[in-house]
Amino acid sequence: MGLKLDRYKFISYVYCLLNLCTKKMFRHQNHFQNFVSYTKEITMKAIECRLPQEIDKSFIVFEEKGIFFPYPWHYHPEYELVLITKSTGRRMVGDHIGYFQEGDLVFMGPVLPHVWVNDTEYVNGHAQSPAEAIVIQFVESFLGEFFLNIPELEQFKKFLRYSKRGIAINGKAREKINDLMRKMLHQNGLQRLASLFTIFDILSGCSDYQILANPNFEQQVQSGGCSDRFNKITEYIMRNFTNDITLAEIAGVANMGITAFCNFFKQHHKVTFVEYLNAVKIGHACKMLGEQDQNVVGVAYHSGYNTLANFNRQFKKIKNMTPSEYRKTLHI
Repeated sequence: MGLKLDRYKFISYVYCLLNLCTKKMFRHQNHFQNFVSYTKEITMKAIECRLPQEIDKSFIVFEEKGIFFPYPWHYHPEYELVLITKSTGRRMVGDHIGYFQEGDLVFMGPVLPHVWVNDTEYVNGHAQSPAEAIVIQFVESFLGEFFLNIPELEQFKKFLRYSKRGIAINGKAREKINDLMRKMLHQNGLQRLASLFTIFDILSGCSDYQILANPNFEQQVQSGGCSDRFNKITEYIMRNFTNDITLAEIAGVANMGITAFCNFFKQHHKVTFVEYLNAVKIGHACKMLGEQDQNVVGVAYHSGYNTLANFNRQFKKIKNMTPSEYRKTLHI
């Protein structure tokens, strides 16, 4: 049995599902769980989604803005911290269904399926404000293979074990992390890393939280080879981004047609291939601007841009400043 829905119909359908599920329509808990499991099976097969990561960053800090949150029922290999800064709705984390509003903060472990579904006024475009969130993602080895094994992180590692079921953070810890995540959007380098370590410290001592999914929740993610395909695409981009990578070329690496590849890439990365490639190039440029005294023309060339005008245009689009202005911020 299969059901194909476009993105808008999918979100509307899931909203109706969550709305029904949270109105106590089921007298027995096992009936509720059976219904959730069945509807997830036929309409919400989890897909793997990735956020683009800049090459000069070891972890991701991302601000999501839009009419509503567009991501479907999905998973990814990173740990994730999600702070809702605007909008309301329902969230599903594993087999847990709950409400979210401004200030809602959830920490999730790798490969835990989840979705945030805005209330109908957002999905229909009638809300007075956009849906906004700040997201932090990091892999376990983002600072080295043995980073989490250092004794200073022993308490934090205990907290990470709970994250495989999803954790809603409450109280003073939520307030402190809220402030830090907002500041991180405007931080670079060690400042941003120090803020993340502060968040780790807050979570390590946090006692006011709610574990979301049930202990026996086991999601068997059927990725259909997505991870292997992701790895091939990412590795090829990282090895060849200084050259002109054509769509036909990268689609061939993924063993897909051009149209199918473009749809696949946009669905899973939420940006086009060209946008992702430019983000990688500009990230490399930022690294060169910080490490070398090479002039801007040389940085542009070694980052894969044949013209300075295009380099400057893409740099300002992504960093909201010129390469020269960026270099000055590194030496303040």
